[in-house]
Amino acid sequence: MALKSINEICEPNLRDLLSRIRAILEPMAGVLVAFSGGVDSSLLLALAAQICKGRVVGVTASSQTYPRRELDRAREIARLIGCEHLVVRTSELEDERFTSNPLNRCYYCKHELYVRLKALATEMGIEKIIEGSTVDDLGDYRPGEQALRELGITSPLRQANFTKKDVREIAQRLGLPNWSKPAGACLASRFAYGIRITPEDLARIEKLEEVLHEMGFEQIRARFHGDLIRIEVDPQRIGDLAQDQMRDRIVQAARRLGFRYITLDLQGYRMGSFNPDGTFPP
Repeated sequence: MALKSINEICEPNLRDLLSRIRAILEPMAGVLVAFSGGVDSSLLLALAAQICKGRVVGVTASSQTYPRRELDRAREIARLIGCEHLVVRTSELEDERFTSNPLNRCYYCKHELYVRLKALATEMGIEKIIEGSTVDDLGDYRPGEQALRELGITSPLRQANFTKKDVREIAQRLGLPNWSKPAGACLASRFAYGIRITPEDLARIEKLEEVLHEMGFEQIRARFHGDLIRIEVDPQRIGDLAQDQMRDRIVQAARRLGFRYITLDLQGYRMGSFNPDGTFPP
């Protein structure tokens, strides 16, 4: 299956957005796209592959904070787009400023990532590094944005005034299979601020979330509070997870992974559940 061309999209509002993104991307002789495999960066990579005149490379960062299923998805999407794809290992777990898990944890991760990408782009002779933030992200608590500004990383979707809804709509029109997938986040975002991030606990969280995925739950988070794990699912599916059979399976899996207390968050999945006022996502 091949993706559709952006020229096949006829809706006037989407054509206007595509004209704006074309004006931004077309002059670029080549780009390196920070590509997580999520729908935002997938659309950006697909658009760059169709619009940019020079070399287009998608680069995915792999570490213990990045779920394996997300890396597999990124590889599949890159193959579908037909774009050059590289995977680089990052080492944020070697940085005490990151593993101590302060409020601005994401800054240190993003800074380390984009320093690596800038070096890679220089080595490949590519001048421009771009990433997939949209205008909707401006309302989020994103300390990593500071790293983008410091290192000169640009966000073409935001510059073209794309919303998350626009991204999903155009991704669907093009045939990107992840157009409706829930937003992901690195596994470090599961840790309550101030609780140290360790490779062992990252692995435990990933394994428990994989069990939830296997049970058919898509929008999930296993929030880590030490001995206690707080499970968030889509609010509409709380009743499903609370059924005896489902609940027993989760309890058994969590016990095997060493969690003493297993809780179901009755508010369901939401961004910002680790912040006191719930305004911003961790």
